[in-house]
Amino acid sequence: MAFRGWKRLLLLGRQDTLGKVWRSRRGGPSLRWKRCCHWSAGKSLDPEVRAFLEENTEVTNSGHLTPEIRLRLLTPRCRFWREKPDLWPYGDPFWAIYWPGGQALSRYILDNPHVVKGRSVLDLGSGCGATAIAAVMSGASQVLANDIDPIAGMAMILNCELNHLNPFPITIKNIINSEAGNWDLIVLGDMFYDEQLADGLHHWLQKCISIHQTEVLIGDPGRHQFLSHSIRSQLHKVIEYSLPEYTRQENHGLTSSIVWSYQPSNSLE
Repeated sequence: MAFRGWKRLLLLGRQDTLGKVWRSRRGGPSLRWKRCCHWSAGKSLDPEVRAFLEENTEVTNSGHLTPEIRLRLLTPRCRFWREKPDLWPYGDPFWAIYWPGGQALSRYILDNPHVVKGRSVLDLGSGCGATAIAAVMSGASQVLANDIDPIAGMAMILNCELNHLNPFPITIKNIINSEAGNWDLIVLGDMFYDEQLADGLHHWLQKCISIHQTEVLIGDPGRHQFLSHSIRSQLHKVIEYSLPEYTRQENHGLTSSIVWSYQPSNSLE
């Protein structure tokens, strides 16, 4: 099955698999890299992994909402777009797709730098790191990217290099249900693909808002799992973007993506 077929499975029915990983994972695969590490500027990449990622991804800034940001992604010109996904040695590369919710968040931050300027920002489920990169470009005083996949962390470092940025700190662990961090802003895109994970996010974000008055922005193109969840009643629509044709084709008919402000009426309900 080509990677494109794998991606179709993800969009149409494998969301629960990744959801289970988010709920249970305490660290990444063995990659000669400490589990649950905190990666900051100056930490070197494994040369073999760097070479593999550079060989099997394409640098692009087209086909998505933020041409200002260059990213290493899996595209139709990459080997693993056609290869069986089981041959990819590091687990499903969810980070290698620039998902619509993340695109909307990144576009909104670039167009409205006051949202992050001088503020501390947590990019939850950062993936390719585009939204964290947008926050740095727009003047955030502190940015932390979080993902459960150590390969995503390595890809983020490469993407920072592409955009001539010093790498921001990256934490590789599941921080949902951990102690609420003191962040001015939490951003998360395309995370509501599994009901139980959505419940955990809902509760944890409520804690962050209640304890620290954290602002929360969510990017999502309107997937059923998101719109049908109880969190939907506590969201305020900030802005809607029409997706580029390439992103529409690769996301099976999704035509737009929305940035939502999360404003729970009772933060510890």
